[in-house]
Amino acid sequence: MERDKPRGVTRLLRAFDVSRKGLLGAWREEAAFRQEIIFAGCAAPLGLWLGRSGVERALLVAPVLLILVVELVNSAIEATVDRIGPERHVLAGLAKDIGSAAVFMSFVLWGVVWALVLTDR
Repeated sequence: MERDKPRGVTRLLRAFDVSRKGLLGAWREEAAFRQEIIFAGCAAPLGLWLGRSGVERALLVAPVLLILVVELVNSAIEATVDRIGPERHVLAGLAKDIGSAAVFMSFVLWGVVWALVLTDR
């Protein structure tokens, strides 16, 4: 039996509400997300100011936003692993480590893009 799923504007409004709850939950529960929001609040305007063209501004701002996206996914992985059980397991630790590595790599991407754009002057 197929359940009735909302469509159209109702689906869109529910999706926005779920996303809002996710962002608020990440802000409330994840110190790293709060720190990265502060970082983004500084780096994104700086990238908009330093970029000389629309392409440069996009290149400087996009990795900043990607850091937030990857942190949200990492937080979701951590919450899921923690929900499964409190016992330590090699695969649970590996999942958390890989999520953390993804956040780290997004910061590496940010650094590389900013270095390439800003040194090409």
